[in-house]
Amino acid sequence: MTIQEIIESSRRLLDEKAAAEYLSIAPGTLSVWRSTGRHTLPFIKVGRNVRYRVSDLDAWLSKRTRETGATA
Repeated sequence: MTIQEIIESSRRLLDEKAAAEYLSIAPGTLSVWRSTGRHTLPFIKVGRNVRYRVSDLDAWLSKRTRETGATA
C-alpha cells in the first residue's frame, strides 16, 4: 500500500463523534455498543483511537432496514 492509498483510506474513516452524528446517536452509545457487543457494528482501532468506515455504517444501517413493524 502506498502512502497516497493510506491517506485516501484514512479520509474515509470517521472518529466516534462523527460516526455517532452520522447515525444520529450519542457518541457514548457507540462506546456502550462496542463494550457490550449489543450491536455488531464494525470498528477499527488505531492505537487508542476508534474509527468507523462510512461503508460499514451504511451496511449496518441497511441490515437494520425493515419494511414492517416486526422486530424479528
